[in-house]
Amino acid sequence: MKQYKTIVISDLHLGIKASKAKEAYKFLKNNSCETLILNGDIIDGWQLKKSGKWKKKHSKFFKLILKIMSDKNMQVIYLRGNHDDFLDEIMPFEIGNFKLRRQFILNSGANKYLVIHGDIFDSITSNLSWLSKLGDVGYTLLLWINRHYNHIRQKRGKDYYSLSAIIKNKVKKVVNLISDYEKKLTQLANEKGCNGIICGHIHQADNKMIGDIHYLNSGDWVESMTALVETHSNQWEIIDYVTWNKAHKLKKEQKSKIEDLSSKQLNSSLLNKAS
Repeated sequence: MKQYKTIVISDLHLGIKASKAKEAYKFLKNNSCETLILNGDIIDGWQLKKSGKWKKKHSKFFKLILKIMSDKNMQVIYLRGNHDDFLDEIMPFEIGNFKLRRQFILNSGANKYLVIHGDIFDSITSNLSWLSKLGDVGYTLLLWINRHYNHIRQKRGKDYYSLSAIIKNKVKKVVNLISDYEKKLTQLANEKGCNGIICGHIHQADNKMIGDIHYLNSGDWVESMTALVETHSNQWEIIDYVTWNKAHKLKKEQKSKIEDLSSKQLNSSLLNKAS
């Protein structure tokens, strides 16, 4: 199990069919951290009000987090996004190692990061809610196409491929030109006296410098399946689930082979002694 100082995931959208809850569960079960940040849109309240459905795998995800909090004394910071805005009614909330906030300041070595979902700087979400929800319908259809496309790929033994991310990013480029999303977030971080910004919302993982501000985006668990991790030496990385899962399976196979070999050698030794 890999141990990190901090893990950040966002945009899991529990409650919709396209949510990769099983994959997020597997990733968190096999990677530990001192602080887990759930950076918005973890629960998709918009879709749950309409055609969404809460499933056992969605509850299983939260049960795992509660278990890790209890067993390993992990701190959990849940920051609300636009799809889980129903949490406004109980914010701010804190109990034990769990905090529910709109934003959070994270210390990382000598640096300070403003952690926020980022929807406040999406002009379409913030100022044109009717257009945002119209786009949400189209996005739901796009995710349906993506799910069935990958079902066919899986049958053919091929890896997951985010068709929806390729299409959606072309639209998002237009949105980003209008809202100047990244620039406004880095400006906000600077105003808050921070060296970096950690966000989500646009489903596009990134790790780069914008001027003097370190810009980090955790991506999502609907299309690309990515997370941000901070090592104990305060280095930040993007983890791609598909790549991570291949390496994880390979390690398990190698471990199994070593155990089988050791077992055969032990049995052979016992037989030789018996004879």
